[in-house]
Amino acid sequence: MSAPPRTAALPRERVDLRCGFGPLTLPHPILAASGCFAYGQQFADFMDLRRLAGLSTKGISPKPRFGNPLPRICETASGMINSIGLENVGAEAFLRDKLPYLSAAGLSVWVNFFGEDFDGYVECARLLDAGRGHGIDVLEMNISCPNIKKGGIEFGTVPEVAHRLTKACVAATSLPIVVKLTPNVSDVVAMAQAVAEAGAAGVSLINTITAMAIDVRTRRPRIATTYGGLSGPAIKPVALRMVHQVHRALPQLPICGMGGILSGEDALEFIMAGASCVQVGTANFARPDASLRVLDELHALMAELGIATVAEVVGCVQPIEPETPWNPAAASAPDAEAGKR
Repeated sequence: MSAPPRTAALPRERVDLRCGFGPLTLPHPILAASGCFAYGQQFADFMDLRRLAGLSTKGISPKPRFGNPLPRICETASGMINSIGLENVGAEAFLRDKLPYLSAAGLSVWVNFFGEDFDGYVECARLLDAGRGHGIDVLEMNISCPNIKKGGIEFGTVPEVAHRLTKACVAATSLPIVVKLTPNVSDVVAMAQAVAEAGAAGVSLINTITAMAIDVRTRRPRIATTYGGLSGPAIKPVALRMVHQVHRALPQLPICGMGGILSGEDALEFIMAGASCVQVGTANFARPDASLRVLDELHALMAELGIATVAEVVGCVQPIEPETPWNPAAASAPDAEAGKR
């Protein structure tokens, strides 16, 4: 049930930014998104990492991965296309070399992970379970990867496949698993329900949208793999729609929203659509401290709008009241009083 909007502003100190996400309690709803914040340490010279609620790491695989050939990133109108190819140091090196720094920073660490096949996903979840109690709060499972053994079909496009994979990974670790869903599906609610029924602690919405850019002077794609993932403000309306659809159908399922968040108002839109927390991604490429700017703007906006807690506006958006249908007969009828004169 949504709270009615207040008319009076609140002092900023009366705004409680704390929020819950499944078993977690976060100091506020702003995290840095996977693939846009490296392993965190690279941003320490530009911002106070401790002010973040948390971050989702680069996608981690069981073994190190070199990624795709260059060029693998290009700017587009209101966004960017990337095809990095999930380059990373591998699970063992992450646990040994990257996690201790993040743990010491006091962040909620969400480790984004994937595998090249079914067994690879399960193995990665099993390996990363060693980080339980050493800084890892969540395993964020990226199911937008092609299943090489099944002809390249994405694990995230078939509900039955996603259900089996999620169930197997949940069984392989005691850490909560949040499934990052692809928007490149016809029914995102069915995907969310499939992973929720398999034991997922929540979902992240959305991953990038498959896209393309062409250099008309060379007559070649702007990235080496031809197609890549579109992110940034261009995808925000799609992301909001999907967050709203999933929350409306599965109101008890925690959602971490993402997709084109540049401002505190963007973040509040996602929360009102049904997200319990959000991740800031592509904005970090333009401004390394973008997440903290979003946080400060969200705090100020909630105070301005009289919103005392995050929880009171999660999923609060209501449909617009329909207009009274126009009745041409009534409109053309003579005024009753006029008829008496």
